[in-house]
Amino acid sequence: MSHPTAPGASVTVSGLTFQWPDGTRLFEDLSLTVPCGRTGLVGANGTGKSALLRLLSGRLRPTGGSVTVGGDFAYLPQNLTLDTALRVEGALGIAERRAALHAIESGDVREEHFETVGDDWDLEERAQATLSALGLGDIGLDRTVGQLSGGETVLLRLAALLLERPDVLLLDEPTNNLDLVARRRLYEAVESWRAGVLIVVSHDRDLLERVDRIAELRSGSVSWYGGGWSAYQDALATQQEAAGRTLRAAEADVRRQRRELEETRTKVARRRRHDRKLDAQRRAPRIVAGERKRSAQESGDRLRGLHEDRLDEARERLEEAAGAIRQDDEIRVSLPHTAVPAGRTVLTVRDLSLPFGRLRDGGLQVKGPARVALVGRNGAGKTTLLRTLAGELAPRSGEAVVSVPLKFLPQRLDTLDDELSVAANVARTAPGNTDNQIRSQLARFLFKGARAEQPAGTLSGGERFRAALAATMLAAPAPQLLLLDEPTNNLDLASVRQLTSALASYEGALVIAGHDLPFLRSVGITRWVLLAEKLRETSAEEAGDLLDSGKASTAGAV
Repeated sequence: MSHPTAPGASVTVSGLTFQWPDGTRLFEDLSLTVPCGRTGLVGANGTGKSALLRLLSGRLRPTGGSVTVGGDFAYLPQNLTLDTALRVEGALGIAERRAALHAIESGDVREEHFETVGDDWDLEERAQATLSALGLGDIGLDRTVGQLSGGETVLLRLAALLLERPDVLLLDEPTNNLDLVARRRLYEAVESWRAGVLIVVSHDRDLLERVDRIAELRSGSVSWYGGGWSAYQDALATQQEAAGRTLRAAEADVRRQRRELEETRTKVARRRRHDRKLDAQRRAPRIVAGERKRSAQESGDRLRGLHEDRLDEARERLEEAAGAIRQDDEIRVSLPHTAVPAGRTVLTVRDLSLPFGRLRDGGLQVKGPARVALVGRNGAGKTTLLRTLAGELAPRSGEAVVSVPLKFLPQRLDTLDDELSVAANVARTAPGNTDNQIRSQLARFLFKGARAEQPAGTLSGGERFRAALAATMLAAPAPQLLLLDEPTNNLDLASVRQLTSALASYEGALVIAGHDLPFLRSVGITRWVLLAEKLRETSAEEAGDLLDSGKASTAGAV
């Protein structure tokens, strides 16, 4: 698909080198040029996707090389924080111009007002149109940010960026915290991008279907694939099939070269024994016998050396072929102390009204190792409900009674101390465990050896989630009720599979708030609860239909 080129829009990286303050090197001599249009930047957690966007935006400085972004740029970070007291107009960056415009409309024609407005006489209309396009048409410019949900805040910030009409737009995991309706609005905004350079880091397959090309960041270099996510997956499948054939051929070659080397060694040894026997029978002069021995030994050494070289070359080809095969490690952990008997009540909610959100007079009971999916539109109060269940917030009325040890893993993963290592963070939650016990368990969460000593503040989004999950699930006492808030945010597909395998080992009760329906189905959800004005039991199919159609707010009571 061709796109009009915004004058001056360009993104170029030349010989980029970057390392974290602790010396961990992320990029070395990376060079790339991003063309105009929509580019999806993908890769495993920890490869440096978010760091690359921060380098492009100037939030990080390269250790070496250069980063050049031509034209005006705007950047939507992964972890967004806005002042809750700020009004929508302030978050959009139009408060001063809007005030000047209103002053002129009221008859105040001072020159400074005209200078402030400039050419933006249609400012309010453009702001309202942008908000409406993102599904925020009813929030109003005078509302405060604190009254918006997390997903609405993300869309509001995106609206502010789009109002700037940037030549280069950088989006880092923009669908995090968005319900299906909000995601659809974001998809439409991405599809409508028609000029300049758009780079989006995402693991959202539906969003990545809407880009013009995929750039995969792997092992410090970028590979390009035309088309969206499906085309990228097809290309990877073809590559892996070819890599598998190459690997099998390399393995067969190593076996053949090893066999030929052994045969050569046997032949050389047999020939030497034969020559010694002949020399003894012929009673050849010692000098002649010695010359024959040296000649035979040199010939044997050359032959053996030739086959050893061939074996070394075959092993190198095998190592290279094996490196082309992608391996996704799985989390494998045993958590028997989390088990809950089938009939035991773990959670009771009675007549609950939340301090924020829409829930009024909600009721719910969870027994045994039930797996409950909590779904609902942005702003319905899913995070507020989980925080209330975890005891972090007091309800407006009613009560939530938890009868077993509970752990809550929030969206922001702020349970980790950035200054401490991964191992030290887990040790805080698991007193009484030895260092060896903690490291043994962390290895099952894929933090092996020196990785367990890495400071939490240097981890990628997916690595940070894995560390927080380890600290949560390995805590003492063992949690028999686990609350997870949007757990697949920031996770690549390999990490989602790792999370799924970790939860397969968990034997307690689960309550998961989320919008990722494929993930929720994959972890064996046994109950679906829709949160609107009431809590209502529903099915996976109905939950998906309600969320996708935007009708979740009409759900009735149990």
